[in-house]
Parts: sequence; C-alpha cells; structure tokens
Amino acid sequence: MAQWTSAVGAAQLARLLNSQQERPAGPGSRRPPAYRALADGIRLLVLEGRVPVAARLPAERELALSLSVSRTTVAAAYEALRGEGFLESRRGAGSWTAVPAGNPVPARGLEPLPPESLGSMIDLGCASLPAPEPWLTRAVQGALEELPPYAHTHGDYPAGLPALRAMIAERYTARGIPTMPEQIMVTTGAMGAIDAICHLFAGRGERIAVESPSYANILQLMREAGARLVPVAMAEGLAGWDMDRWRQVLREAAPRLAYVVADFHNPTGALADEDQRRRLVDAARAAGTVLVADETMSELWLEEEVGESRMPRRVCAFDPAGSTVITVGSASKAFWAGMRIGWVRAAPDIVRSLVAARAYADLGTPVLEQLAVNWLFSTGGWEQAVALRRAQARENRDALVTALRRELPDWEFAVPQGGLTLWVRAGGLSGSRLAEMGERTGVRVPSGPRFGVDGAFEGYVRLPFTVGGAVAEEAAVRLAAAARLVETGGTGAAAESPRTFVA
Repeated sequence: MAQWTSAVGAAQLARLLNSQQERPAGPGSRRPPAYRALADGIRLLVLEGRVPVAARLPAERELALSLSVSRTTVAAAYEALRGEGFLESRRGAGSWTAVPAGNPVPARGLEPLPPESLGSMIDLGCASLPAPEPWLTRAVQGALEELPPYAHTHGDYPAGLPALRAMIAERYTARGIPTMPEQIMVTTGAMGAIDAICHLFAGRGERIAVESPSYANILQLMREAGARLVPVAMAEGLAGWDMDRWRQVLREAAPRLAYVVADFHNPTGALADEDQRRRLVDAARAAGTVLVADETMSELWLEEEVGESRMPRRVCAFDPAGSTVITVGSASKAFWAGMRIGWVRAAPDIVRSLVAARAYADLGTPVLEQLAVNWLFSTGGWEQAVALRRAQARENRDALVTALRRELPDWEFAVPQGGLTLWVRAGGLSGSRLAEMGERTGVRVPSGPRFGVDGAFEGYVRLPFTVGGAVAEEAAVRLAAAARLVETGGTGAAAESPRTFVA
C-alpha cells in the first residue's frame, strides 16, 4: 500500500519553488549547485507546511519538464532529500515527503508554540495576547453563578444560549444595525463560524474570492474544504481594498463566496473606509456572491482618531435586506484566544440552515464559556477588558516598531492604527528563509507565503504585537541575526545561544 496521503502536481510544485527568491550571495560565497538549490527549496516547503508531509511528489521527468532543468538535477535533488530524511521512496509507489526523526511535523497553519519552548524561543507566530485579568477570572466566576439552571437541562444549544444570542443582537442594534436573536448563531470561535459557512455555501470546487494577502488559517481551512481560491490584491500600504480589482473579480469569476477583513485587516492592518464597504457590498450583490465579513478585529483600534465613535460602519450596515452579507465575530482576538466563542450574524433562514447542519459537526458551543461572554457583555466587563487589551497592544506595537527601525532599518512597513499585526517587507530577503533561520536564532516568525495563494509574498513576514519591552527588543535583535544568516546562505557565524525569556 502507498505511504503517501496526498499528491503535489509538477506544475503546482514548480509554482511554489519559483516563488522562492534566491538568497543573496554574500561576499566570497558561491551559488549552490542546481540540485542543491532544488533540494533546499523542497525541504523549505515541507518545513513550512506549504507542502504537506506524506505528499507524493511528481516523477523526476515531470518535475524536470516543469522546471526546465535536467532530469539528472531532479534525481540528484531527490537523492539528497532522501539522505537527509525529507523524502522516502519505494519502487512502484513513487516518492513522498517526510521529516527526519526528531523533527516536529510542520503545521499547516499558525499553531501556538509548545509551552516547553517558550523559555528560549520568542514566539511571533501566533497573534494572541495573554488574558486581560482580572476580567477572565471574574467572567468565569460570574458564569459559574449562572450555571445551575442550565445544569438541569440537556446542555445542547445548537444555535447558542438564548441569552447570549439576544445580547449579541442587542449590541448590533445599539450600533444602528437592527438585529433579532434569530439572526445570531453562536459558534466555537470565528474559525468554527467560517468553516460552517464554507460547508453550507461553497462545496468542493467552488470559487471563493479572498484578499491577497489574507489570514493564513482561513486560507488553509478553505483549501482543506476543496475551495478554489481567487486572490484579489490589496491596495498598497494601508489603503485597504482595490475596488477596481474587486469589481473585476466578482464580475468575471462569479465566486460563490468572498471573504474579507475590513477592520484592521490580518495581516496588513488596513482599515477599509465606508465608501469601500458600500461599493464592495453593491458589487457582491450584483454578482450574486455571498460576502463573509470577518470583524474579529473591529474593536482593536489603538488610536483615538479611529475610536469607537469614528470607526466606519460595519459591513453589514450596507446590506439592510440581509441578503448579501454574513458577519462573523469572536471574543478570541479582542478578549482572549482561549475564549473560543464566536458568532454569525445573517438572515434568519441562513442561520437556520447553519444550525441544522451543525448536527453533523460540533453540535454546539460550551455552555460555561457562553455564560462567561454573556457576563462580560451584560456587566460592562467587556469594555473594560478590551480597553486593557488595546493599551497592551498599543504599547507592544510601539516597542516592536522602535526596535525594528533600529535593528533592521532596510525593512519596510506601515504602522497600522489597530489590530494585532505588522506586515513587513523584509529588505529583499526571502521570508521563507527568514522563518527557517529564525528557528536557529531563537525567534519564530511566519513567512509571507502563508498569507498568500500559490507562493505569493515571498519577500514578507508577519509580526504580531504579542511581545513588548525588552522581549520586543530581543526579538528584533534575533530577527537581525536571522537576516544575516539568510544573507550569507546560512554559513555565517551563528548567533549566540538564545537567552531565556519569560514574557
């Protein structure tokens, strides 16, 4: 029986490999042989999770044709990978990717760093902050006080607790968007919400338009669901959406769904203005496309000039009939990633369909966590907790920006007014190789291609505002050390052993 569980076509692998920038040749250094460069490129794709482990690679002749190299070059590269433990082969079954013994299996998304690694590795992979205490403890205590009546029931609420659905609806109504509880479904985080929406609207092979770049975990979720992703390039800097491109894609590709993050976009931090929101909703309606608006970052404004009263209206405010926009919200970004409570706001018939489909998915969301979020909403604790979160993110952002400008002055970025992430052009270096070398210098950073389609954004990295003070300064020092290793092809003097930090 074959040992591989998926396959990568020659054309697809060639696109991924061609997207990788060649690392600059340092003084006196020599360009590696073609087979070595090919082996390094495939190994890097496996380590990043962009080519999965146990994926069957194309035959030597097929890949040679796609890359316009000799079959001998591909054969030598495959042999080098076998010797390093990154490839296994068997006559009649082909060759498939692997990882050497002792190496962790790469994740397909941006998974949190294991707790045992937190002492020596600075984690810039996961855009999440510690809980804003004492509000987490108070919310759980409040939930426990409200729990007894629910403990006498079956505890199964596929649409969510009625009290929390009513509270979320009331919050939308207070923002000038009339909403009934029947328009709300509580989910297990925003990921659970978007997964349910994709399964309802976009079956295998359906087109989904996505911002380019976009949130890596959502892109991977859609790939796993079998969707055909149609990227729409963002405007430069923090300008938000390029509406000419959006209108063209929606008109010509007619995607079933479109996924957007209008509020402090992940990863760029851009904030779409009201005119862009209105025009995008109109274009989606005209194309018959369902627009999924991810507003998980909407309350994380970090400057007073874009405070609550000055933020653009929510995307769903431009769809009064409720026929085009589905809104996804969550407590995980604004409050705490460990609070896995999300929600969908949509037309009642869509909510009913989502709830009906839930019987074959996760059945429902934990009652205790729903009660905790309801306590925060109903007592004013949410506003005070999110204010703490904003202050912490603002302080971290400013510390990271200062450190980057000092240690890596050639790197380019625009400082966003909200959100949790900085989108950085890495001075002409490969983001994939920076991520690889960062593991050696003690800083974990996701490369740009994770946020794109088919290898885009190789020259970028995403840096979240998750560390501040001395840790942010040390993170920039380690990134600079990783950059030097990339510039010398990984053969320069390695950085000192990373110091242990307790963030």
